Amino acid sequence: MPGSRMTVDSVECFVLHLPALRDFKISGGTVTRAGGAHARVLVRVSADGLTGWGEATPAPTWTYETTESIVSTIRGYLAPALLGHPAWDLDGAVRLFGRAISPGYTLGAPLAKAAVDVALHDLVGRALGVSIGELWGQRRVDEISLAWIVSGADPESAARETEEGLAAGYRAFKTKVGSSSPEHDAERVAAVRARAPDAPLWIDANQAYTLDQALRLARRIEPLAVSLLEQPLRANDPIGLSRLRDRSPIPIALDESLVHPSDLATFIRLGALDLAVAKVQRTGGLHLSRRLCSLAEDSGIGLVGSGLTDSALGLAASLHLFAAFGITHPADLNGPQFVRSPYVRGPGVVISNGTAQVPSGPGLGVEVDEDAVRALDVARPAWP
Repeated sequence: MPGSRMTVDSVECFVLHLPALRDFKISGGTVTRAGGAHARVLVRVSADGLTGWGEATPAPTWTYETTESIVSTIRGYLAPALLGHPAWDLDGAVRLFGRAISPGYTLGAPLAKAAVDVALHDLVGRALGVSIGELWGQRRVDEISLAWIVSGADPESAARETEEGLAAGYRAFKTKVGSSSPEHDAERVAAVRARAPDAPLWIDANQAYTLDQALRLARRIEPLAVSLLEQPLRANDPIGLSRLRDRSPIPIALDESLVHPSDLATFIRLGALDLAVAKVQRTGGLHLSRRLCSLAEDSGIGLVGSGLTDSALGLAASLHLFAAFGITHPADLNGPQFVRSPYVRGPGVVISNGTAQVPSGPGLGVEVDEDAVRALDVARPAWP
């Protein structure tokens, strides 16, 4: 097959400051500010004259990886391990990454690893002239419904943001909670439901609550037809999550708890979740995310799609993953709501009325303007 012997000959990192469109806050802090910039690390992997691209989103308000740590991890550890490796050997690349950066308690440096893994998938797809879904032989749907994110700090702000989403054509909503008391958060959720009475609606605490707080909130919002409560407790609290799931009137979904597929296996055994959140960057890339989704599906655990305020590359990667498993629950792929992708040549990912089309071009199906990337790159040469 084309490219069957091609080996990786270069791995490059670029740091871009993407234009931020709106304010976005989670329980851990501010993610974006309107008119500001949001850092992104783009990765370019080359083999025999072919190129693939991936991205990592530094997210210190959500996890421990920063712009500097992602760049130094890729340049100092992942890239040297990958050079000379067959580009098609995606499973072997993941094992190389695991030796280069120890997993510790679970998967180490998942955002950095995800960027390189996605770039390899893009490269192999382009070498073969097929999309990621065709590469896998697995694509069950051609479009993914998206959710509009509501993070306003009070009921009035939450109502305005909901109306903005409705005006943009979105018909599903996800509300960020955990930055105030459960009682105040319940008022914000009620404000969203009042503006969108028939829309799918769920909430995400990003680990902010105690068991007692999560139960208080779940009981207050049960009449509001909230479909799930996402990551209410600390990621490393399987016992608390198991107790919560036994007592909560609302299904429990886990995100930050599921970094490696083995984490999902543990939480399933403990009866600590109803749904698993699929998130490409959190799980170290497409290869491990696909394993996690297969485990959830085979175990009878529902799947919900989410992203990390991804720009076009990460957005496309997520769409390919979610389409492969036919995820029908509206996905939290909120990148287009909060950031622009000025490095894309052509239409990129097409979104209309809250629905994203799964790209059909080779690899990720997103064309990167390399000249634009290099012009926007702010990485200092002194960075390791």
